[in-house]
Amino acid sequence: MKKWLLGLMMLVFVLALAACNSNDESDGNETDGNNNQNEQTEDENTNNDASGEKTVIKFAAQNDNTPATQKVIDAFNNSQDKYVVEWVEMTNDSAQMHDQLLNSLSSESSEYDVISMDVVWAGEFAGAGFLEPIDMMMDEAGLKADDFNQGSMVSGNYKGIQYTLPFFPDLGLLYFRSDIVSEEDAQKLISGDYTYEDLAAMAEKYTGENDTKYGFVYQSNQYEGLTVNLAEFTDQFSNIEEGLQTMYEYTAADWTPENILTFTEGETHTAFENGDAVFARNWPYMYGRIMNPETEATVTPEQVGIAPLPNGGAVGGWLLGISKFSENKEGAWEFLSFLAGEEGQKIMSTEGGYLPGYTPLMDNEEVLGSNDLLSFEGFQNALNSTIARPVSSNYSETSDTIQINAHKYLSSGSGLEEAVQAIEEALAE
Repeated sequence: MKKWLLGLMMLVFVLALAACNSNDESDGNETDGNNNQNEQTEDENTNNDASGEKTVIKFAAQNDNTPATQKVIDAFNNSQDKYVVEWVEMTNDSAQMHDQLLNSLSSESSEYDVISMDVVWAGEFAGAGFLEPIDMMMDEAGLKADDFNQGSMVSGNYKGIQYTLPFFPDLGLLYFRSDIVSEEDAQKLISGDYTYEDLAAMAEKYTGENDTKYGFVYQSNQYEGLTVNLAEFTDQFSNIEEGLQTMYEYTAADWTPENILTFTEGETHTAFENGDAVFARNWPYMYGRIMNPETEATVTPEQVGIAPLPNGGAVGGWLLGISKFSENKEGAWEFLSFLAGEEGQKIMSTEGGYLPGYTPLMDNEEVLGSNDLLSFEGFQNALNSTIARPVSSNYSETSDTIQINAHKYLSSGSGLEEAVQAIEEALAE
């Protein structure tokens, strides 16, 4: 009886031990199963690449009324078999697009890989940690910063680190009446080798000729345009006091409209197109207006000359960057470098009339033939001498401070020291 009981106890012990071993093996098998599943997923990804299935790169960019953006995407997609770019079309409302991108990036979403951004957003997004640095990528690809539009590159450089390449630049230009300004003065302007003092002397000299009323018109209202113009007068805020003083002298001059402090781009192009001004500071779009018969401009394209501004024109336009939260950074860089490089920029220029951010294309005959402005020597000089607005992680507040204090000083001619100090403090933040 005792033997029988002892045998029964041993049997129970063996069965319990077997059950424990079975559970241990089951746990181990589950882990192995997960590992095998991960390995299988990796193998599937490898097989997908081998079978021609491409990794999707999401490109967040504004709508394009020309065929250029779609054509450059198609060219990239047809150029290789590893990635395929999908264009996420954003609104053309800049403020809405900014907020949409900001909401996505703030949530650390990976929904976008490459993003198009206004030049003034780059510092904000980089400062917040939303953009991937591209210095090392550029080095490995053999891309040199000097091959890209200077002002655009500075706009995307935050605290010495490069975060963007140009998508398409815009820039401030000096327009002048070529039928009024002497050939000698015109050549001086076109070369860019002149100062704001020289321009003031010419404005005074030519005002009144051919029924003109004003020597020079520009943007001086309290809005973003004032920040842009002040960047130009102060040589990229390198000499704020002298730039403000010069701007006030222009404001008070007899050859400047009495309401110049209310001028935006609209008032500027109206004054020049109607034949009221000898000189005007504006963006390239104004030449397109003069070329368009529907504008009914008094001034004809044959009466218009174009030159760089004395310290260079502030850059506008758009930049390209890689989201810090992209899960496909290698592919994002492949597309970004293609779009910003020679082939992509040539397509953007020839198919859409955009200004090339890749400067060697300025010698390309197809590109030169795609945009009338590019035939102007003065325009090419302007494109090679662009400057940047402040690069700030809090650009809106910085620009607001500049506008408020500059406009207050320009309205009265007093409070120069206070204006300079406030602007310097804003730029230092």
